[in-house]
Amino acid sequence: MSIASSRRPIIVLAVVALGVVVLDQLTKAWAVSTLRPRMLNGEGSIEILGPLLKFTYTQNTGAAFSIGTGSTWIFSLIAIGVAIFIIRSAKDLGSIAWAVGLGGLLGGLLGNLIDRLTRYPSPGQGYVVDWIQLPNFPVFNVADMSITFSAILMVFLALRGVDYKGTASAGS
Repeated sequence: MSIASSRRPIIVLAVVALGVVVLDQLTKAWAVSTLRPRMLNGEGSIEILGPLLKFTYTQNTGAAFSIGTGSTWIFSLIAIGVAIFIIRSAKDLGSIAWAVGLGGLLGGLLGNLIDRLTRYPSPGQGYVVDWIQLPNFPVFNVADMSITFSAILMVFLALRGVDYKGTASAGS
């Protein structure tokens, strides 16, 4: 394997992660500048597909489904630990599919970590901006979607026996 092809998964991971962070932060900035004033003025959410999809504004101080509200600093530490793990283990990455999954996970957790580090009330304990609303489901954001889809992809890859290192797996 050439040096260029051995670096390709790392480049894919970095590009996917950066893309998710940028898209997440841009959409959150839009939500803060557009949706937050609507909510404060009593105008309410923007209905995109009637009751099926709305854009709204919430401040989440917990994790997914608002679990652990008030323990934001724990989620900040976990996100930092997972990010370090992904970055350190990227040197062994040989699979483009795994690079996409891990890049999406890294980008999603960094997108929400940026909120936790930079938003009120203090670094490590800030709220996460959530703005996408579906019926009977918690409000979420681009980072949350990326984490979810990445987890699904990684479970699929593991079940299919796709090797993280990109080497041929036993039995294939």
